[in-house]
Amino acid sequence: MKSIVNQYRRKITQALTNSIGKKSLNKIIKEKNKALVLKRVLVNRPNQRLGNTLLITPLIQEIITNYPEVKIDLFVKGKIAPFVFQNYPQVDQIIELPKKPFKQLFLYFKTWFKIRKYKYDLVINTTSSSSSGKLATLFTSSKYKLYGNEFECNEHIEEQIHYGKAPVYLFRNFLELFDINSQDIYPNLNVKLSESEKSNGKTLLNNLAIDPSKKTIAFFTYATGDKCYSYNWWANFYAVFYPKYEEKYNLIEILPIENISMLTNKLPSFYSKDVREITSLMHQCEIVLAADSGMMHLASASQATTIGLFKYDNFLKYKPYGGYNTYKKINCTSDCESLVITMDTILDKNKKELV
Repeated sequence: MKSIVNQYRRKITQALTNSIGKKSLNKIIKEKNKALVLKRVLVNRPNQRLGNTLLITPLIQEIITNYPEVKIDLFVKGKIAPFVFQNYPQVDQIIELPKKPFKQLFLYFKTWFKIRKYKYDLVINTTSSSSSGKLATLFTSSKYKLYGNEFECNEHIEEQIHYGKAPVYLFRNFLELFDINSQDIYPNLNVKLSESEKSNGKTLLNNLAIDPSKKTIAFFTYATGDKCYSYNWWANFYAVFYPKYEEKYNLIEILPIENISMLTNKLPSFYSKDVREITSLMHQCEIVLAADSGMMHLASASQATTIGLFKYDNFLKYKPYGGYNTYKKINCTSDCESLVITMDTILDKNKKELV
């Protein structure tokens, strides 16, 4: 029932906010002959999911690359953003909507007024389909406002539809109006682990690994809802990958906060509620193979080579990218051998790179 109500709520709010920001580009073009100075920027992504928060890290990096002295405020939801952006000194204020607004109505409305505290040089709504993001952009006081739909979107071009790259594409198009050109490479997801965190991740992995001298392949097997593969599918996959890799690599499973093992605890497992601790362990792995989830994005943000497993065509918007990161569309009846071939290809590339 809750899911059905949320679907109708989204449709209604999107219909009501569809026209917001239609003329924002015209206002920006009138100013394009002036020098663009960005001292304080607000980025709107009022969503509590780990993956959606991680997917704005490329935009934050892009803003910092062009304006190293900038102060960036984030308008988000829930408590995850401070952990994700812990090592981003340019991120100043993290304005957090409560995860359950109806239980904290006073705090909810109070938080909305916090985004009026500063006069911003630029406000960016990272997702054009976000009604809350559009409303927040409208509500703020800023010289320039990007609602997310200012530039024509081609649904076949990854840079315009991928949720990690699209906000960067939006920002770059905005800069080009002021004759500011950016590099071609898009920043990867990145939580910017410190050296001490990386060292701690190595210690955690060594304590878990059967043979610390070997490289490690990690599996995150869980996902929410119908994105989750069945126990039978994972059992079939285990029967293929385990005999092939057990002697050459340490094989571990990283467990979700629900503490559920789709591999039924056949492998040594790691469990933690500390997002950055999980990330530090992932960083030390040769490959992290993960079902479509926030933890898949966390693996990518750890800078570990990540293979994302997708049941549906949403991989165009969410797939891991950069480096040797890749994805496989795998349904419940797919051949597990093809996934192992993908793993072999990446492992071979990593070996050649080391040589």
